[in-house]
Amino acid sequence: MSVDPRGDRDDTGAAALDAYSQVVTSVARRLLPAVAAIAVSGERGGRHGVAGTGSAVVFTDDGHLLTNAHVVGSSDGGTVSFADGAEAGFTVVGRDRLSDLAVIRADGPTPPPAVLGDADGLTVGQLVVAVGSPLGLSGSVTAGVVSALGRSMPAQCGRAVRIIEDVIQTDAALNPGNSGGALADSSGRVVGINTAVAGVGVGLAVPVNATSTRIVTTLQQAGRVRRAFLGVATAPAPVPPELAERIGRRRGVRIVHVEPRSPAAVAGLREGDLMVTVAGEAVVDAQALQRRMFAEAIGEPLAITTFRNGAMVDVIAHPVELADGS
Repeated sequence: MSVDPRGDRDDTGAAALDAYSQVVTSVARRLLPAVAAIAVSGERGGRHGVAGTGSAVVFTDDGHLLTNAHVVGSSDGGTVSFADGAEAGFTVVGRDRLSDLAVIRADGPTPPPAVLGDADGLTVGQLVVAVGSPLGLSGSVTAGVVSALGRSMPAQCGRAVRIIEDVIQTDAALNPGNSGGALADSSGRVVGINTAVAGVGVGLAVPVNATSTRIVTTLQQAGRVRRAFLGVATAPAPVPPELAERIGRRRGVRIVHVEPRSPAAVAGLREGDLMVTVAGEAVVDAQALQRRMFAEAIGEPLAITTFRNGAMVDVIAHPVELADGS
């Protein structure tokens, strides 16, 4: 009797593939009902009709959905279509172009909401599942991994281009129409809102975390978010060994861009600076800075300590209100 020496290996591979499939199908079963295809009303080609399409995620029992600001644009509403065939009109409750998030509300009944997770607990290599309506194909599911965390991407805010910080990079296939859809972890919790395709195998999602939850709550209540503007873009970076011993951590945030004539530039911050503290709080990720860039910081002195050329540098910046950010 002959024995296939690859038998055990094949069984192991099949078992792993089955487990992977079970995770993806479980997430799809949970999320598909809560993810809608949306058609945005507006002018296109001189005629009133559908100005754009995308996806949105039900996140409250009373019909609020979360999507991208760039999906709804300047429109006031449109229609949502769910996996069970139900359709309803929607109105735009609020939008925030700097985070690329928008809240809409369906005019009719909606499926039970998706469960929101916390992207701050994600790790590179972790399995994620994207659910949306790419290319007009509602209820599409793709899977991949978290490729990187803490990425930055440009966003159009009125006439100016600003930087969206701390986005999630994934290789889960995204296509036009996925924008506004859900990026979920293996438990089916929404950890991101898909926002852009940066290239083949490179998708980006706005994280769902404490900062974005505050933005969403503000949009529900006020329709816009007043923001403080500092004028820097950052990226995750290792802390040099000589500094790591002093501050007790090995990861930090490096300034990769300082906008000319911005409060950061006036204060003396430079590209290449490693941010150590902001208002006395340790800067371990982009969230430490983002959490402070809201209305209460406008015009107030903000103490920032950076590490530059082997020395600590202290500056005081005065953030201004971000214009055209609503």
